[in-house]
Amino acid sequence: MFRISIFAAAVLGLLAMPVLAQDEEAVDNFVLPAFNGIAVSQAPEAGLGVCFGPFASDAMDCAVAQCVQQSGLGPDECAPNLWCYPAGWVADLFMQHSEGPHWHKFVCDQQDQVSLEAIVKTECAKDYLTSCEVVRIWDNEGQQIFGEGADPQLPEPPTAIE
Repeated sequence: MFRISIFAAAVLGLLAMPVLAQDEEAVDNFVLPAFNGIAVSQAPEAGLGVCFGPFASDAMDCAVAQCVQQSGLGPDECAPNLWCYPAGWVADLFMQHSEGPHWHKFVCDQQDQVSLEAIVKTECAKDYLTSCEVVRIWDNEGQQIFGEGADPQLPEPPTAIE
């Protein structure tokens, strides 16, 4: 029994060593997530906001601000309607229903461009659509590779005032 107690104490001591070895500064260091997500905010038939970022709340705030700026409407009309994490390959599709309404649909989280194109083809084949066009495409790094429009990257944080 004594040997088991000594062994357990030694194992606990070895397991605690990495925690004790950390300096206080290392504990305070912050590491961003490895991937970006995409946030989309739409005011139907009025405005659109699209932002990439590692944190949902920041990206959604950015998307709402873009939608408000584009539409002239308030934040209530520009509520976020998509958070996709990780973003992967993304396409922005403009779709118009045969009865008139139009909107943007975002296809996201695709592993490569071929997969994205296959999903886009399926989405655009719906019989109730009179129009379906790819407006923009972003690669898995969040870089726009097709289309025009505002850069949907989050703005740099303000510098600290000393």
